[in-house]
Amino acid sequence: MDVLDLARLQFAVTGSLHFLFVALTLGLAPLVAIMNTRYVRKGDPELERMTRFWGQIYVTNYALGIVTGLVMEFQFGLSWSGLTHYAGDVFGAPLAVETLVAFFLESTFLGLWIFGWHKLPKRLHLACIWLVTLTAYASAFWIMVGNSFLQNPAGAVVRGDHLELVDFGALLGNPTLVMALPHVLAAGLLTAGCVVMGASAYQLFRRTAEQAFFTRSLRIGVVTAFAGAFLTSGFGYAQFGFVDSVQPDKWSATPLAGTGLGSMQMIGETMVLLTMLALICVKWLPRWRWAHPVLMLITPLPFIALILGWIAREVGRQPWLIYNKLTVADALTPGLTQGRIMLSFVAFAGVLGLLAVVDYLLIARLVRRGPAVIALGEQPAPQPVLTF
Repeated sequence: MDVLDLARLQFAVTGSLHFLFVALTLGLAPLVAIMNTRYVRKGDPELERMTRFWGQIYVTNYALGIVTGLVMEFQFGLSWSGLTHYAGDVFGAPLAVETLVAFFLESTFLGLWIFGWHKLPKRLHLACIWLVTLTAYASAFWIMVGNSFLQNPAGAVVRGDHLELVDFGALLGNPTLVMALPHVLAAGLLTAGCVVMGASAYQLFRRTAEQAFFTRSLRIGVVTAFAGAFLTSGFGYAQFGFVDSVQPDKWSATPLAGTGLGSMQMIGETMVLLTMLALICVKWLPRWRWAHPVLMLITPLPFIALILGWIAREVGRQPWLIYNKLTVADALTPGLTQGRIMLSFVAFAGVLGLLAVVDYLLIARLVRRGPAVIALGEQPAPQPVLTF
């Protein structure tokens, strides 16, 4: 395998792993915010426990996902300096906005939400988690703006040896962004819904003492998963017209892209059918113990579909990194040796693979432990009364 193929494989592996963290974060954030809203409105202690329990899973995934994102950013300078030189003025703009505005604001509001339990007024505390959700969606928007520019370099013209942004509105209204963004956001809802559904089914299958807690959680997961599956499928098919208008040979030129697309469609249609059946039976599903292993087996399917969709979107424009403007070969860092790229590949893939395993183990541990012990939002210890 030559240097170019190694660099491509490196980015594909790390990009896929990072995307899995992102999707779950995007899906869990609004779910936790909705649970928190219901708690504030009704004052039901069970809803507070649900918010804290699923919130700690969200925080765990978010924290580990940050590190994978830093690795992704580092790779642009290490392996793809040609992209930075040729299109840094355009491609770097949405990434900078995402980092400086959306990401930092998201982290700030999340910190206030995590440490503000029982300290901030309830409605102000609630506003923090909704701001986390909005900034997470804003972050996804700017990332997709950058990615859509690679698919279709709208709003930019060639000036000498580089691209220059001349129409910011065209960059934001890119046809490859219009349906792709809601498709990704809906995929996040599907992923989070399946995680909540599968984890709740696991606890119910074990005949947990928290039957009421996980019955409510299972039903929330089913509704979310169905809404996510339906919207993901709808926005996915709606993309075809936009993509064909700018990349007419996307699905036929590269067999891997066509295979990824076909497999993703098959999983997506299966998810729509399965979640629809689960929604129809949602009243009785918590009591059907035979169905719980099925729900657990469904949980990994959205993650597989996410990787297949990423492959279809990215591989389908090869050999271009920026479609019809910059090839992958020209974007590769000059002088990059096989030994250097292999070393960084092993290091990056090892770190991200380890983080993915740790993320899974931590979430699995939290799920197995259940809501009996929840560190997030724990009530402050009573202070001793001093008498003189």
